Amino acid sequence: MATIEKSIIDKARRDLAQRLRLNENDVNEGAVEETDFPDAALGAPVEDEMSAQVITTGWCIRFKADNNTYEYRATPKQLRLVNFKGRNYRV
Repeated sequence: MATIEKSIIDKARRDLAQRLRLNENDVNEGAVEETDFPDAALGAPVEDEMSAQVITTGWCIRFKADNNTYEYRATPKQLRLVNFKGRNYRV
C-alpha cells in the first residue's frame, strides 16, 4: 500500500471514529478499491456543490463500525464521506 493511500485511510478512520464517538480501534477497515468516479466530486457532491464532469480516479474505502458499513471516497487531494445520515461530507 502506498504511503499516500495509507494516510488517506488513516484520516478517514479518524474522521469516522469522531463522528460516531468511538475509539479508532472500533472502526474496522473493510475493502479498499481503486475506482473511477463519474465527476470531480467523486460521485458524492455536498449540498449545492457543482463539479467538473470528468472521470476521476481514486479509492473507495469501506469501514465497519457499530454494525454498519460506511463508505469514503478519496483521491490524493480530497476525502468524502458518502451518505452519512443522509448527507455527503467533504472532510
